[in-house]
Amino acid sequence: MSGETDLKTLLRTMQPEVHAGAYEFVSTTHPTPEEIASAIVVVREDEGVTLVRPAAESTADAMACITLTVHSSLQAVGLTAAVATALAERGIACNVVAGFHHDHLFVPFARRTDALEALAALTR
Repeated sequence: MSGETDLKTLLRTMQPEVHAGAYEFVSTTHPTPEEIASAIVVVREDEGVTLVRPAAESTADAMACITLTVHSSLQAVGLTAAVATALAERGIACNVVAGFHHDHLFVPFARRTDALEALAALTR
């Protein structure tokens, strides 16, 4: 398995990038092929299927997606905890989705700039 595992290196080089637009989490029991195709994340659970899909920025539950561009290993220890702690200290909710290459953070859209500032502080 490839990717960085050293926590200090991960934090120093994570280079967070916020995606344009907003996203929403929705739950459904029988998503259509179109709904699945438009989602950027699909999670199947016993209770149904969660889709993360583009949303209007004005939606009350709108989320921003911030990608940590460092190629983190799925075996890395502590990155999620460090990021979640830094955001929690500023009162920012965070939902993390780990991809094979990168971690993606979903934070309240209105707090995306605050989240980037908190993450920048971790890189120092």
